[in-house]
Formats: sequence, C-alpha cells, structure tokens
Amino acid sequence: SLLLALLAGIAAGVAIGLLLGYFHLKLKADLILAAIAMNMFASGITIFLLFLFTGDKGSTSSLRSLVFPEVNIPILKSIPVLGEILSGHNLLTYCAILAVILYYIIIFRTPLGLRIRAVGQNPHAAESVGINVNRIKLWALALSGFFGALGGLYLSMGYVSWFSRDMTAGRGFIAIAAATLGNNMPMGTFLSSLLFGLVNAFAIYIASLNVPSELIQMIPYVVTVIALMIFSLRLQMVKTKGKKGKGEVKALHIEEQEIK
Repeated sequence: SLLLALLAGIAAGVAIGLLLGYFHLKLKADLILAAIAMNMFASGITIFLLFLFTGDKGSTSSLRSLVFPEVNIPILKSIPVLGEILSGHNLLTYCAILAVILYYIIIFRTPLGLRIRAVGQNPHAAESVGINVNRIKLWALALSGFFGALGGLYLSMGYVSWFSRDMTAGRGFIAIAAATLGNNMPMGTFLSSLLFGLVNAFAIYIASLNVPSELIQMIPYVVTVIALMIFSLRLQMVKTKGKKGKGEVKALHIEEQEIK
C-alpha cells in the first residue's frame, strides 16, 4: 500500500527527529555531534533491517517495490514544451512544491511558526516571555524529520524503485547548503534547491560526452562549496556594513549631544 509506505516513511523521519531532540535537549548532547551519530545510526539500522527482513545486505532490487505514480496535469500537459517541463512528474515532485507552501504557512501564518522564529532568533528572550524553548525546538526537529522523510521517500519510491545503503550519496549535505544559501526561508531555499538541481542535471547531461566520470560526479559538490564561499563572503560584508552603520549612528548621537 502506497499510503502505508508514505505513513511509515514519515513516521520514521519524525521519529529520527524526535530522537535527535531527546539526545540534544534531554541528555544535553552537542547538536552537531548527535546529528552525526544519528546519521551513522540510520545508515547502519537500515542495512540491519534490510538483512533481517530480506536476508540481503546490498539492496532491495530483487524485491517487488511500489512506486508513487506520475501525474499528468490536464490541459497543461498538452502545451508544447511547457507541458513536458511541468507535467508528467512523480507525485512526490509536486508534493515538494506543496511542501514549500506548507512550510511558509507554518512558519509565517501560525502561532507555532512565530514561536519557532522567536526561539531561533533569541531563545533567552523567548523564554523570558513564557515560551517553552525545549518544546518548540522539539517541534522544529519533528517538522524537519517530516520534510526530510518526503525526500527519502522520493529517492526510494520515485527516483528509483529500490533501496540501497547510503543511496542519498551526500544529497542531505547539499540540502543543508541549499537551506543555508536560502537563509532558511521558504522561497530562498526553494530557489537554492533549483540551482543545485540544475547543476546535477547538467552533470547528468555531460555524462554522455567524453568526460571522466570522476569529474562529473564532483560537479555538484564543487558548486556547493563555491556557493557557500560566496554566501559566507556576502554575509561577512553585510556584518561589516552593519558594524559601520552602528558606528556612524553612535558617532552622530555623540555629536548631537555635544551640540546640545
């Protein structure tokens, strides 16, 4: 059942997020180290469960696997060029677009989103007005597990029809880079994801040319590093301008006091 598969995948993603929250918030483990440990745990536990249920440690390619269907949008599919671009994609591809809208609504149109932004900007200030900081952080981790699960479901039940160990192949780290470049905002992250998707598509396209495969495989990651460098430089420039601006305001204030 595709519905059961969807619910199981989402439940697994949320459970991982909540478990990370338990380690970080309850046991006071460092968030980065706990996330790395959870990543290694997830890699190992999936292979263990795969061997437990199938006796195979490689992949599930020998088993019958359901995949989410492709969706042909009426009228739009008949439009030349544009129809091929926007119609006929996997159901979860359209869910990804809807997820951007859902994320925007949660963060900017709900009390929970307001609390998440408040805790993210200044947890001490949020706590001073009665917000349960740990509970909000747990909600944020659960939501991240929910959205991340959709990506995992697409990889194994949309992009391909089987599961294998470490099949994400570093895509999760590229997703972190996309969120960073997009300043963790819905539209910014969406556009950054499109950029990395375009680069990945370009790498697939030139694979048919006489280009070393190692060079092709490194293209998305090189672009990720370059993009993060540009983002860091831009952020540093903004901070420098901000400090100069504060200094100018302070100087004007002092000058005003002297005049008085």
